[in-house]
Amino acid sequence: MFREKISWRRRDFLKAGLAAGFSPILNFSENKPLEAFEKKEKNRLKKTEIDMLQRGISQFSTAGAPLMEFRVPPIDPVRIGMVGVGGMGSAHVRNFLKMEGVIITAVCDIIEEKVARIQKWVEEAGFPRPKGYSKGPYDFLRLCDQPDVDLVFTATPWEWHVPVCVAAMKAGKHAATEVPAAYTIEDCWKLVETAEKYKRHCIMMENCCYDRPEMMCLNMVKKGLLGEIFYAEAGYLHDLRDVLFSGEGEALWRTDHHASRNGNLYPTHGLGPVSQCLDINRGDRFVYLVSMSSKSMGLNLYAAEKFGPKSPEARRRYALGDINVSLIYTAKGKVITLIHDTSSPRPYSRIHRVQGTKGIFERWPERVYLEGRSPSHRWESLDNYKEYDHPIWQQLEERARGAGHGGMDFIEDYRLVQALRQGQPLDMDVYDAVTWSVVTPLSEKSVANKSKPIDFPDFTRGAWPLSRQLHVMETSSLSSKLIGAD
Repeated sequence: MFREKISWRRRDFLKAGLAAGFSPILNFSENKPLEAFEKKEKNRLKKTEIDMLQRGISQFSTAGAPLMEFRVPPIDPVRIGMVGVGGMGSAHVRNFLKMEGVIITAVCDIIEEKVARIQKWVEEAGFPRPKGYSKGPYDFLRLCDQPDVDLVFTATPWEWHVPVCVAAMKAGKHAATEVPAAYTIEDCWKLVETAEKYKRHCIMMENCCYDRPEMMCLNMVKKGLLGEIFYAEAGYLHDLRDVLFSGEGEALWRTDHHASRNGNLYPTHGLGPVSQCLDINRGDRFVYLVSMSSKSMGLNLYAAEKFGPKSPEARRRYALGDINVSLIYTAKGKVITLIHDTSSPRPYSRIHRVQGTKGIFERWPERVYLEGRSPSHRWESLDNYKEYDHPIWQQLEERARGAGHGGMDFIEDYRLVQALRQGQPLDMDVYDAVTWSVVTPLSEKSVANKSKPIDFPDFTRGAWPLSRQLHVMETSSLSSKLIGAD
């Protein structure tokens, strides 16, 4: 049963530790050197226990032990139930209909016409008509109980992500959710504890981790070209004013978040890719953040111009500052600057800056500098580094052509399906989902307390120092094995 009150500081230092005997994590107030801490804690684990941890939770007998390197027996075909088939949900459906080894067996939406549209698409693609669910906002519960569903995929408004995922896992299904996975600390823990208790995958579909330049950067980082990474910048800078006042789609729910909350409401697009470069949850972890927001002006000015200064939209109070800046500090002394800006006139950018001891990679604009290879003090085009294009993009480029967001949506969906078909760990796990998402409530708390440092929960319960493979770098596994296999 979930704890009704959760103290993330207390959870950081749980005395129970891992079932294998892993004692809880470093007390940073004592300023112990991290290397000495890791050595001491790893020595406490027998070699067989470390092997068990790396192989997965199936080797543990105690419920609640972390699902590190979690995998399940192969599922082929993967039978998917879709919950929420608006813009993004429909885009995922189109991707799945182009893949081998996947069948959409159920579809749920509060709008019956959307359910019927997806049912028609599935039939036109040559598959049996999926069962439809449209009897109110909680009809996804009936979908979760449908026997021929392996994975429940939600692309609903934010407040429904956790209820759908939790219901799916309790019903014995795996869960996939659009971003963010959750936006309260308690809900982040719900996802973790439910996944651990019911031994089910819970993945947040962070498509920006699969964008081509970000994957090229990751490939260069993992090959050591940038040296040791110690700093990154990331963000979500997207003029959403027209979307927020459109009166349809996301405006029906997203604008309310801007009116009632002040922090980084959408951290994962920028944070996910740089977290992978910094080995977060795979040898390092976020320790604390500080956050501050500017005053709110942009939405009121825009609404006054569009609807008139006396309109309800222009007179409404919007709590969210026009720009939020958060600084994140990691256990290994690395720093991330994270920005959120959706109320200002500007071209789109996620920023993406990864700084290492041997060089730097940037996007928006796209450029790189490597000491000893680049001309002195001069940026180079990514065209000069095409040999570091990530192999997954080389393998899937043609199949991803025409898919959403330049093809990265297809690649993220394909990687999920093929991992389930092969019984392999997913590229991202539940700990990634909540670690990236929990920035939202932590930033809100920091902003409300004059930028006071706020500690991150350790959702891995002390397992973060163990170096683990980032499976998206295992390029010879999921993609190359299955292209053209069926």
